[in-house]
Amino acid sequence: MAGHSKWAGIKHKKAIVDAQRGKLFSKVIRELTAAARLGGGDPDANPRLRMAVQKAREANLPKDTLEKAIKRGTGDLPGVAYEEMVMEGYGPGGVAVLVELLTDNKNRTSAAIRSLFIRHEGNVAGAGSVSWLFQKRGVITLSPQGRTEEQLMDLALESGADDFKMEGDQATVLTAPGAFEPVKQALQNAGLSRESADLMMVPSSTVRVDEPAKANALLALLDALEDQEDSQHVYANFDIPDALLAAHAQAS
Repeated sequence: MAGHSKWAGIKHKKAIVDAQRGKLFSKVIRELTAAARLGGGDPDANPRLRMAVQKAREANLPKDTLEKAIKRGTGDLPGVAYEEMVMEGYGPGGVAVLVELLTDNKNRTSAAIRSLFIRHEGNVAGAGSVSWLFQKRGVITLSPQGRTEEQLMDLALESGADDFKMEGDQATVLTAPGAFEPVKQALQNAGLSRESADLMMVPSSTVRVDEPAKANALLALLDALEDQEDSQHVYANFDIPDALLAAHAQAS
């Protein structure tokens, strides 16, 4: 999980910049609309919408835009009906890749994702080929803020977390999906500020990618998939050395 969680942190920082360019707004708006369509327009009664609203606020999405996106989902305003789809494949180095999408045209999106895999030395696989390697978990990353690893671990586990990992100056807390919100709130109440927090598909095992050329090719594929207009989340079971991840982030 080392490389994967580090990449999640890099993506979080990149998302702040992307928000200024409008990329994140598009993803957030689609998720708001889809969540409202599937579970109703009340965030208190719709956990998925509640999380989408929180992400929208973190991205500084204007309130009016947020409300309109929800109303399009509930049918109170006309709008595009987005459908969920998942595509699976393998990237350079044999790394498993899972892409979650929201689209109004599955054929167009499927062709676009397939093209990106081919262009970046990967290949699309059939449904179920790699999804079994991933499990939905709550993932919260924190800075120690003067606390020891043992103190952070005790706080996390007492709050209801399943697991805790310390990698350099970053702590990663893992939870079951149902415990994600309570654990996140408990850590916040304890005075810990989070770097990122999300429900993610976490790999059960990872593939080590040490060769710089393969690592760069893989990360280029993941970046391209992230930037595809219908893409909502991209997951991969790689383990890339921190130095290669940092070099790629600086070059991006």
